[in-house]
Amino acid sequence: MDLHELAAVMAALGCPQHKVAGMAAQLDKRARQLAERKDRSYEEALTHLLGLMRQGWAAKENGGGL
Repeated sequence: MDLHELAAVMAALGCPQHKVAGMAAQLDKRARQLAERKDRSYEEALTHLLGLMRQGWAAKENGGGL
């Protein structure tokens, strides 16, 4: 997945539009680190991190804030 595709996914999950590009780059970097450290595939690490971000945005939208 390239950064443009990742940014589109993040926007669809609720990432604020003005933060999408920077957060996509950070998430890509972190997914690669996590994959290497935990002996996972990049896709598994990215899916895991996107799930965590989605939960955080959902909680924020529902007034749960972190």
